[in-house]
Amino acid sequence: MNVEKTKVMRISRLPSAVWIMINQKQLENVDYFYYLGSMITDDARCTFEIKLRISMAKAAFKKKKKKKNLVTSQLELSVRKKLV
Repeated sequence: MNVEKTKVMRISRLPSAVWIMINQKQLENVDYFYYLGSMITDDARCTFEIKLRISMAKAAFKKKKKKKNLVTSQLELSVRKKLV
């Protein structure tokens, strides 16, 4: 076990630190970490991740909106539908 890379987190409604010692070294306590693409927080709530995903979707939509001329160009309707 690599003590420098290992981190610990206690999931509880009242977050508190966890004291685990390995080879006289304290493991680092974290407030959140990413696991399989999802953020896991110490309070077991997902509000931060929801806000993050909404902001990412807004940014992607604005980026796509800038390419508006592609959708409103002189292409056939069926081709424009496939692009969208």
